[in-house]
Amino acid sequence: MYDANHLLSRLRAASLGREEARFAEIAEAGGRPGLSYGGLFDGAERNAKALVAAGLQPGDRVAVQVEKSIAALQLYLGTILAGGVFLPLNTAYTPAEVRYFLTDAEPCIFVCDPARLDRLQSVAGEAGVGKTLTLGADGQGSLKDAVDEQVPGFEAAARGADDLAAILYTSGTTGRSKGAMLTHGNLASNAEVLQQTWRFTAEDVLIHALPIFHTHGLFVATNVTLLAGGSVIFHARFDAEAVLQDMQRATAMMGVPTFYVRLLDCPGLTREATAGMRVFISGSAPLLAETHKLWAERTGHAILERYGMTETSMNTSNPYDEERRAGTVGFPLPGVEVKITDPASGEALPPGGVGAIEVRGPNVFKGYWRMPEKTREELRDDGFFITGDLGMIDERGYVSIVGRSKDLIISGGYNIYPKEIEAMIDDLAGVRESAVIGLPHPDFGEGVAAVVVCDGEHKLTETDVAAALKDDLARFKQPKRIFLVDDLPRNTMGKVQKNQLRERYKDTFAAAPGAQAAGG
Repeated sequence: MYDANHLLSRLRAASLGREEARFAEIAEAGGRPGLSYGGLFDGAERNAKALVAAGLQPGDRVAVQVEKSIAALQLYLGTILAGGVFLPLNTAYTPAEVRYFLTDAEPCIFVCDPARLDRLQSVAGEAGVGKTLTLGADGQGSLKDAVDEQVPGFEAAARGADDLAAILYTSGTTGRSKGAMLTHGNLASNAEVLQQTWRFTAEDVLIHALPIFHTHGLFVATNVTLLAGGSVIFHARFDAEAVLQDMQRATAMMGVPTFYVRLLDCPGLTREATAGMRVFISGSAPLLAETHKLWAERTGHAILERYGMTETSMNTSNPYDEERRAGTVGFPLPGVEVKITDPASGEALPPGGVGAIEVRGPNVFKGYWRMPEKTREELRDDGFFITGDLGMIDERGYVSIVGRSKDLIISGGYNIYPKEIEAMIDDLAGVRESAVIGLPHPDFGEGVAAVVVCDGEHKLTETDVAAALKDDLARFKQPKRIFLVDDLPRNTMGKVQKNQLRERYKDTFAAAPGAQAAGG
């Protein structure tokens, strides 16, 4: 018996009558049938029972740092079924970082990889975690032992739309990580809208190569597929050649821009290879217009780019049927309001105005875990969330992201938007990608600097890049320094970590006050 507002009730209702249908095929399993919907939910119910036996009560947190596996998905579903709050942690987090999350969230259960148990058990004990269990990438561990003792069948804990289903911690690039509280209503409403917007049905087969400790892979890819009653080809990690081979029997793919860049390096990526695919979706980081163009030329498909974040899941999407415009993230999703406001006054700006992106809708989170002051700063009384992104809405209603408010450069009193400069640099022959940042400058407050990755086929110098920008970019926007590097630092979802670049080059202008190198 499932409450109408329970996330699991929405997901499982879509699979009624499909118990024997395939949910997942494990990519590494050589094409074996994999797991049925019946098997998936039987496992979820046994996980729920095991968690309750370990002490879980409705509202308690279950923190999880494990490798990607179907068993980990069943743990997620079982937590929700038992009324718990799922707290996935990036597998790259160190024991010191895990200690912060466990201390802050106070989960009653922590599940980790058996290989990390020696390092993490004491951390969990110091944080006051009641029970620590293990789950390996192969599905083995003490959690499996506990699950195997259970039998299917579990009555879902009563949960309403406003009850917490998950806490996802933000990256914390500007300070202490914040726990975004996501409700059953947040996740269920967003999955329903996306399933309809992207036309997912029971006939779809999704290539799932994303991590599942993040909104994109866990809530978007998994929940949307479950709600549609579709299937997934489950990859433990992204491998371009393996994913390309799977396009022969798949219909959809969700990925980050890096996936598409790497696939473009595969000679086998052709219109014939992608003929059976229905849609390619990209998010979690900006997709270069050049990548969009090259993908369309090679495959005949226009990548569908969308915009979301930890606190809101998805906000906008390029349209399924109409023009998917490169450089934009499309229109607000049904039921979601998006407006551009003046960062200082909060007043709405007209079309074409660049300002702060604010979002309101059933997808918007409940607030930050145990941070009421921070919640009040970013979540207005009228329900609009100040995303921290800068953007604009054009006359046709397409939303474009200009950058993060923290990445805005103020040099000599002028506001400079990095994306404008990055777009010009990225268009230069020999450039693969770039990141423009502001660095402390004794004269201007901040000086513009560009970090550029070359394509390896052309020999570029700092002077070459500066000269190419000289006539097309206002002097105050021109980079004062240009660094040529092999690659840009990224997080696991492909986002460029500009905070790391700012730290790396922070003393660039300190030693030479008033320096006017490469653009003045």
